[in-house]
Amino acid sequence: MNGVLSWFTDPAHWRGASGVPTLLLQHSLLTAAALLLAVLLGLPTAVWLGHRHRGGTALVNFANVGRAVPVIALLSLLALGFVGSADLGPFGRAGMATLITLALFALPPIVTSTYVGMTGVDPEIVEAARGMGMSELRLLRDVELPLALPMVVSGLRLALVQVWATATIAAIVAGPGLGRIITHGYDSDSPSEVIAGSIIVAVIALLLELGMVLLQRAVDPLPAHSR
Repeated sequence: MNGVLSWFTDPAHWRGASGVPTLLLQHSLLTAAALLLAVLLGLPTAVWLGHRHRGGTALVNFANVGRAVPVIALLSLLALGFVGSADLGPFGRAGMATLITLALFALPPIVTSTYVGMTGVDPEIVEAARGMGMSELRLLRDVELPLALPMVVSGLRLALVQVWATATIAAIVAGPGLGRIITHGYDSDSPSEVIAGSIIVAVIALLLELGMVLLQRAVDPLPAHSR
């Protein structure tokens, strides 16, 4: 642990292109872009199918196919295959392969939680809203989606934390992010550096988890005591 403390207090690790702030920014951008891609791909479809109460099983099963393939294997296949390992702006080497891999990894919790949340809305509330003459679009927007929002955010929470932690794999294909600290530690036979990099990733993952839990509570339209 003395070595880990020394690593954290070394100014050289906190400046320059390989400093923690720069790698942290790269890691955050990679995580945010992959999560946004997964949201755009999965969330609207899961919301609509949940509203219609049909097709959800097929969608969930399709989204979960990615879990059968190890994430490192998927990244390697994409980087060495048709996607390639070319630089992609701020996402670095094999950026497109990394983004696709992380987005596919984020899809299952987003799709599953959203569909379950939509289909879990009390049918009596839905029928009452229809009885009041609400259109399907207004019913979806003003009734079902607000009630399902805690489950939607729960799926986003799982996806965010998983993608943040898994984004370290970008370093395997010489990509950006905090994973470079860990891989450099292994390459230079420096356990202290490996532990330091892992601590940074783990601490921020816990903070993200806490923040999303608070957000999930904030968007819940039903007080806890009413359930």
